[in-house]
Amino acid sequence: MQSVSIFDSTLRDGAQGKGISYSVEDMLAIVRILDELGVGVIEAGNPGTNPKDAAFFTAVRSMKLKHAEIAAFGSTCRKDVAAQESPALRALLDCGTELCVVFGKCWRFHVDHVLETTEEENLRMIRESVRFLREQGRRVIFDAEHFFDGFQDDREFAMRAVNAAVEGGAERICLCDTNGGTFVDDAKRIVRYAVSHLSVPVAVHFHDDCGMAVANSVAGVLAGATQVQGTLLGFGERCGNANLSAIIPDLQLKRGIACIPQESMGHLTRYAREVASVANIQVPSGAPYVGSHAFTHKAGMHADGVIKTTRSFEHVDPFLVGNRRRFPTSEISGKAVVFARVQQFLPELELHSAESARILDEIKRLELLGYQFEGADASFELLVRRMLGRLREHFELLYYKISSEAGAAETAGASAIVKVRVGGEIQLMAAEGNGPVNALDLALRKALTVFYPVMNRIKLTDYKVRVLDGGSATASRVRVLITSTDGEDAFTTVGVSDDVVDASFIALQDSVEYLLLKKGDERTVLEGEIENAAE
Repeated sequence: MQSVSIFDSTLRDGAQGKGISYSVEDMLAIVRILDELGVGVIEAGNPGTNPKDAAFFTAVRSMKLKHAEIAAFGSTCRKDVAAQESPALRALLDCGTELCVVFGKCWRFHVDHVLETTEEENLRMIRESVRFLREQGRRVIFDAEHFFDGFQDDREFAMRAVNAAVEGGAERICLCDTNGGTFVDDAKRIVRYAVSHLSVPVAVHFHDDCGMAVANSVAGVLAGATQVQGTLLGFGERCGNANLSAIIPDLQLKRGIACIPQESMGHLTRYAREVASVANIQVPSGAPYVGSHAFTHKAGMHADGVIKTTRSFEHVDPFLVGNRRRFPTSEISGKAVVFARVQQFLPELELHSAESARILDEIKRLELLGYQFEGADASFELLVRRMLGRLREHFELLYYKISSEAGAAETAGASAIVKVRVGGEIQLMAAEGNGPVNALDLALRKALTVFYPVMNRIKLTDYKVRVLDGGSATASRVRVLITSTDGEDAFTTVGVSDDVVDASFIALQDSVEYLLLKKGDERTVLEGEIENAAE
């Protein structure tokens, strides 16, 4: 089986993405994840310019990696400076990594207008820098910066630059599309030429400024490149780097070119989400293979086709990359989609066509009012269970009351009173919060914790408000989506009203009811006594 080496630069090029900032602990955590995935090379930062990167290289030496090797990144020596006197090259040596990545200019335009030196001096800088590192026992990959632009501007100039690195002892030449403007046909043609004219293996490194980094990377491999550089989630400088979470399954699942251990492929989605969590970002919902929408079928015709045979609207089985298919319910869903969704939480139910149609009609009615069940699976399940008589309500809300205070920041806030009935017992609780919704949330939880200790585990993780008819100004109808977790599972509920507090409380009640539906067997003795008394 043909194979290609995966070179991940999440810690170096990825750190150049807007909003991305790692601690040393974050960097070590990402190394563990990438190593588990089976990445061949993990490129860390530039120790010559960043003390934090230098601290990372000290810390990473004690890690025992199963698959990956760590590479340090830096520049060639500067013009008119001998390689052995270069602080940047000395910093690379101090890292202690066996593998070093050195970048140099391969575009005449840059040599003339950025370095402001001669071609001969540029070639010396490349050749001597690589040779110096090799003489110190290091292996070297040469990053041919701006190679694709340089090749199209002056092919012989670009080739002389990369051959200088080969003469210095580089074990691999990485062709870099630093500006990200290369088209796929040019990428394939240029890589094929370089592969046929170089005596060492070729890698490719594409940026995504034209949205072609993944396509160019795949084309580069098909043209003879044996290593692909990128970042696992594609983030990086400007528009980002080639997205390895798409490239890896593209090559391995679609072209039979091994990139990572086969047993790791089924965990690709999990690893991508773990890296995103460390980087404090979300995996884009529409990301190929690993996004939450990658195997989501909303349109009735599409969902019906997938239910009958998955190949009808899926290019691969989501199981192969550790993802799953989803059937969000909305006004454009068909009865087959409703049936498939209901079967996920009531598998024993034989839902008749009339019942599916009734549920679908109710969804359409509620969505006309502003509800949205596509992103609120918990509220959808509660709705269906209520309609089918399959829901035991765990509490009854008798009333709630809120009061808000305005004033100095340290005294402003809100208080709430909530009164609920569980069986034959009534409980009234009050709470103060940062605002009316927070106060209601705390009061409701306090009232129900008396009966259901599991309430101590629920936590709100996201709160979104959308105005549905902005023309009504402050009287507009609003939709509130609340995401909660019990520490194990996350679930989203929805509420709609002309009053933002009321909409929020509808969603809050659903979140509590859903938690008790899933964990309601964890009750106090008191509740059992209440239920017995009620009987």
